[in-house]
Amino acid sequence: MKKFLVIKKKINSFNKTIKIDGDKSLSIRWVLISSLSKRKSIAHNLLKSEDVISSINCIKKLGSKVKFFKDKCEITGNGFDIKNKDKIYLDAGNSGTLARLILGLLINSKNQIILKGDKSLSKRDFSRIIQPLKRFGAKFGFKKKLPLTMKGLENPKPIKYVEKKGSAQCKTSVMLAALKTNGSTIIKAKKSRDHTELLFKNLKVPMKIKKSGKYDLIELKGIDKVSPLNYRIPGDISSSAFFIVLTILSNNSQLLIRNVNINPSRTGVITILKKMGANIKFINKKIYKGEKIADIYVKSTKKLKSINCPPKLNSSAIDEFLIIFLVAAKSEGISFFKNLEELNQKESPRLIWASKILSSMGVKNIMTKDSLKIYGNPNLNLKSKITVKNFLKDHRVFMMSVIAGLTFGGKWSIYDTDSIKTSFPRFLKIIRELRT
Repeated sequence: MKKFLVIKKKINSFNKTIKIDGDKSLSIRWVLISSLSKRKSIAHNLLKSEDVISSINCIKKLGSKVKFFKDKCEITGNGFDIKNKDKIYLDAGNSGTLARLILGLLINSKNQIILKGDKSLSKRDFSRIIQPLKRFGAKFGFKKKLPLTMKGLENPKPIKYVEKKGSAQCKTSVMLAALKTNGSTIIKAKKSRDHTELLFKNLKVPMKIKKSGKYDLIELKGIDKVSPLNYRIPGDISSSAFFIVLTILSNNSQLLIRNVNINPSRTGVITILKKMGANIKFINKKIYKGEKIADIYVKSTKKLKSINCPPKLNSSAIDEFLIIFLVAAKSEGISFFKNLEELNQKESPRLIWASKILSSMGVKNIMTKDSLKIYGNPNLNLKSKITVKNFLKDHRVFMMSVIAGLTFGGKWSIYDTDSIKTSFPRFLKIIRELRT
């Protein structure tokens, strides 16, 4: 794959049906949870991205057996046992989800765990997960960034934990650790993705959930073993969002995306785009193992309106704001997004990068440490040259730039093409299908 991509002209009108790769959040969770069962778990449509492969490499080091076939993946785990070594070295690559979740998974490791990541992941602060895991009894080195050292204990104690940021990663890490305790862990968590809760329900893990206002109260009991987890992973709505916005901003186009996960904790992007006037519909809706699945139909939208985005939608759209900002750039009026400090805790400081890219496009915007005001221009049509590089190989910054180039015009040179391997290796292949 070339190191950079050149886009010289807008995409032509299209009318297509596509299928998106497996949901990344579910793929990583399936891999890690399956490693806890001593029986064979099978997944269809597992996302084969670098983040998921990093997850697989980690559980293989911990003793799980993994087999890939043309249409499925099989994992036979080693239960709650940790492979007996003095030290275990694990590499999370670029995946913050993997890094945080696997620390909870290893809460009962008597061996020293050394967890590292790539340059981007190594810049991120892990304090928010270190603190609750310490309360279970884990011991960490002095560093709060990767590489981290952790040593668990044979009998971790249950805890009471309050998660205030709306981080599904931190919540899930604590839930995985709670499985290995002798007692009940109580979690008060700001509302966020509930994939783990649904998977645990499917596995009949003893758990009570009480939903109240902005928080969920989760009581989770430790267990001795985990059943195998057979799963057909639906398409990823975060990946779908790029093609939804591509269609909205293109002329006379329509798109049908088959079999996408529309979990309400993930559909903030759809809610926001509809508030801005986008023509999007869910059809053929169904429930699969607790997850809501549907086909997504979207049409070009000529008149888009600005939004004062309600912060309550932030957690359900946190991975899609970069692409939402492009719609705001094409809308009539001034859009305002606030309480987005979490965006700068991602693979790159995404709020900063959004402002940079919009400015390079000639879109007036005002950024603070946690907010972005965008002055939309429905007639925006670029002629200039724009270069996007040095963004810590953040896959979403790359894909946002591609969609901008295909819909706003101009000549774009977008570096680090291989960044998409992190979450969506087929992204450019699907782009080529839509351009033919």
